[in-house]
Amino acid sequence: MAQDTSSQNDLPALAAPYAANERPDIQVQPIPDSEVPEAPEADANDASPDTAPVSAASLQQLVVKQASNAPLSRELNCLAGAIYFESKSEPLVGQLAVGRVIVARSRSGRFPNSYCGVVYQPSQFSFVRGGSMPAIPKGSQDWKEAVALAQIAHEGSWKSPVEGAMFFHAARVSPGWRLARVGKLGNHVFYR
Repeated sequence: MAQDTSSQNDLPALAAPYAANERPDIQVQPIPDSEVPEAPEADANDASPDTAPVSAASLQQLVVKQASNAPLSRELNCLAGAIYFESKSEPLVGQLAVGRVIVARSRSGRFPNSYCGVVYQPSQFSFVRGGSMPAIPKGSQDWKEAVALAQIAHEGSWKSPVEGAMFFHAARVSPGWRLARVGKLGNHVFYR
């Protein structure tokens, strides 16, 4: 039986109802549109192969339409790897939010100016050990989704419900940060 989540979910509708594999029970605290920066333009230095912009009615459709067999640049590989290890068990919107934080950090001037620089910055991501990322099963569906979401996050072709967030942590921990909380998506809490 479908559950009415309109009172539980105070997010504005993204562009279409949630896709079948996304969870409408995710609680998100939105930030006013006036405080959400525009998605940055793609950087030519780390862009994926030339492709026409893809449009879709839902994030799920956009993920499906992404070219997953195209070779990835080193930068997009780092972004996809971080999405994979940080959030592969999350709904697509949560995975996108993780990717958009990495994109925002790389463009902020406060962090390294590349996706790989952000991902491999010491003490930022727990999956990075000894300066390297664990092996990824590149044939898995989780990896294919992470690649698609990395492309979407990089291009800014779908707005994250926590757009503008620069930090996140797993909901199971409480680091006591003195940052402005943007919201919670799945098992991650996002901040500016």
